[in-house]
Amino acid sequence: MGTSILALIVLTGAVYFFLLMGKSKQISANTFTHAFRLKPGEDLLNGIDTFVKANHIEAGYIITCAGSLTDYNIRFANQPCGSTGSGHFEIVSLSGTLSVNGSHIHISISDSTGKTIGGHLLKDNLIYTTAEMVIGEQKGLIFTREKDGTTPWEELQIIEK
Repeated sequence: MGTSILALIVLTGAVYFFLLMGKSKQISANTFTHAFRLKPGEDLLNGIDTFVKANHIEAGYIITCAGSLTDYNIRFANQPCGSTGSGHFEIVSLSGTLSVNGSHIHISISDSTGKTIGGHLLKDNLIYTTAEMVIGEQKGLIFTREKDGTTPWEELQIIEK
C-alpha cells in the first residue's frame, strides 16, 4: 500500500474516531479539527452556530458533513427569500466559513430520485437521522463579515491576530 493511501486511511479513521467521540483535536500549532453530531429534530444552522459559539471559533471552515433532513429552507441564487420543502433529503454537500462574528454556509441536498438543489443555508433545516460534522479552525486569524464596498452585502474579511 502506498504511503499516501495509508496516510488517507489513518486520517479518515482519526476523523471518524473524533466524530463519534464529539471531540476536538489540535492538528498543528494553529490548526484544530472539531467533530460533532447533530441529532434528529435539531436545526442544522442553529446547531452549527451553537457549536461555533460554545468553542469560540473565530476562523473556522466546514471540512465535511454527512447527514439527512426532513425539512429544508434554502435561499437559491439571487432570490430574496428562502424556498422550503418537506420529505427525506440527503445532505450531499455543506461548505462555508464559520465565526462567532458571522458565518456563511451553503448546502446541497438531494431527494429520493437524486434531484439535487442547493443554495444559502437558512434556519429551519431539520435533521432527519444525523448530521455528522467536521469543522476546521485556524488559530491566528479572525473572520468577520463587513460591507467593503465591492458588493451591497457583508462579505468575509480576514484579520491576522
